[in-house]
Amino acid sequence: MASATTFHDFKPLDKKGNVYDLSQLKGKVVLVINTASKCGFTPQFEGLEKLYKELKASHPNDVEFLGFPCNQFGSQDPGSNDTIQEFCMVNYGVSFPVLGKTDVNGDKAEPVFEWMKNEQPGIMGLKRVKWNFEKFLIGKDGKVKGRWASTTKPESLKAPIEAQLKA
Repeated sequence: MASATTFHDFKPLDKKGNVYDLSQLKGKVVLVINTASKCGFTPQFEGLEKLYKELKASHPNDVEFLGFPCNQFGSQDPGSNDTIQEFCMVNYGVSFPVLGKTDVNGDKAEPVFEWMKNEQPGIMGLKRVKWNFEKFLIGKDGKVKGRWASTTKPESLKAPIEAQLKA
């Protein structure tokens, strides 16, 4: 989608294979996470859910988190969309939307990930997502405001998210 200028221009698929139009998130601050169910970073779901609930309590209409399950890193999310959803709910009580399984790198990468990586390259200008639980922060204007590696703990993202909520 070469003509895309903001996050809101994309329409990835949800867990049922239906279009999830990101334009519905206009005016919200969005944290995008590529997730996996069988990764060393999988326990971050707990911290992400805690942060999500905290932010939703104080900014119910202004913030959203979106999980994008990905099986590209060590085959750490091999299950079906239904299996992934059940895992997130049962093990971590995840209440934020977890969309359909997708690729974040390569020829079949989800277009919104291609766009985010181009907007905010990683360390040393690398455009590929390095591993599961990499995070992108999208401002109310639909522009990428930050990008963090897998090792970044969810609780450390509270301040940058709140800064965007005040922007």
